[in-house]
Amino acid sequence: MAARAARRPRLAPAAPRRNTELGLLVMVVLITAGAYVLASLGQDANMPPNIGPFLLVLLALLLLANLVTRRVVPDADPMLLPLAGLLNGLGYVLITRLDERLAGKQSAWSAIGIGAFIVTLVVVKRARDLAAYRYLWMLAGLGLLVLPMLPAIGVERGGSRIWVKAGPIEFQPGEFAKVALALFFAGYLLDKRELLAMRTRRLGPVMIPDPKHFAPILLAWGASLLVMIRQRDLGSSLLFFTLFLVMLWVATERPSYLVIGTGLFAGGATFAYRAFDHVQKRVDIWRDPWQDPLGDSYQIVQAAFAMADGGIAGTGLGSSGRIDFPAKESDFIFAFLAQDLGLVGATAIIVAFALIVGAGLRIAVRSEHTFDKLLATGLTALVGFQAFIIVAGVTRLLPLTGITLPFVSYGGSSLVANYVIIALLLRISHEASQPVVRGGRATVVAERVPA
Repeated sequence: MAARAARRPRLAPAAPRRNTELGLLVMVVLITAGAYVLASLGQDANMPPNIGPFLLVLLALLLLANLVTRRVVPDADPMLLPLAGLLNGLGYVLITRLDERLAGKQSAWSAIGIGAFIVTLVVVKRARDLAAYRYLWMLAGLGLLVLPMLPAIGVERGGSRIWVKAGPIEFQPGEFAKVALALFFAGYLLDKRELLAMRTRRLGPVMIPDPKHFAPILLAWGASLLVMIRQRDLGSSLLFFTLFLVMLWVATERPSYLVIGTGLFAGGATFAYRAFDHVQKRVDIWRDPWQDPLGDSYQIVQAAFAMADGGIAGTGLGSSGRIDFPAKESDFIFAFLAQDLGLVGATAIIVAFALIVGAGLRIAVRSEHTFDKLLATGLTALVGFQAFIIVAGVTRLLPLTGITLPFVSYGGSSLVANYVIIALLLRISHEASQPVVRGGRATVVAERVPA
């Protein structure tokens, strides 16, 4: 142990990063508590009676998370945990305003999510060690995707069969499957990236890589897409496709994969539009929501009116809301937020996600180990593209796909899975900041690689 410490000395104290994180977490607690008070005052002009316990529990959870990061990953990025806490806190306030029963469940899932965050940091000593279990991650991911199709435990809601019910507990296995498949893709591409980049077979006038090296990743990707289409979960299908394409491109550095992937996506989208009625309905609503504003297009039309009603500064937290629409707590929580907080609040949420994506990509750039680089890229793509897909669907930039807004929407599975993603990114960030000895000289990866 002493030899290892001498070999990899710490060049700078880690305390400033954790102190920065602590200060940001205190700001998150104050912002969340202030929003909670404003929402209560706006509803019934009374201070919430449980503001004291609420503030103490929130502060205790975030302080516990900071203590663990201070002890386990002292050199990790100080921005990720506060940003996740801010989004989680504002989402909880919005859900509380809608339904106190759902808010109680969301608070329990928030505690479980932070618990999963802590467990992940403690259990995963090095992210690269997870690469040894790549095929186990593939089986776990595919198994989780298949669970909702089992007749005994699968539950269908809103036309999508993506839920599993085991006694009093309901969850979405797909949220955890995305993390497992990201681990598999990173582990497999770690070994095969050079072979996938080499063109050794001729297909007519074009040289292509050996197809046998694509078999495992195509199996995982194709099976996940087929399962998601069978379950009518188009948002997750698009998310898995994006994860696969981004990680393959980063691993091989071949822009041609982006071109081929875009062509495959266009062909698959055309086939899905012609083969599935629910896909046609989603696209028709996206193209012209006014053809049936009181029927199939009711949600998207009402959400558009709500966002317009919010204006620049919003109607205010706790306002009665002159415009109502279904699924405020889940698929359309961004529209609900834009109604209460206006363009300013909606932009702040988008900026928070942009900061998470920026931090994740910075971690990937500074990581020296290829598996860490690939995994950080994949996990960041999951959070960033999931936020983009749902925000684009609500604002009609894309057809609505019906996935949750990370950390903000109601849903325990999404919350826990995304806290695990943040923990893995912090672990990779800590490892990337450690000094590496080469030629008798200790250097830090972050200092050698430009941001």
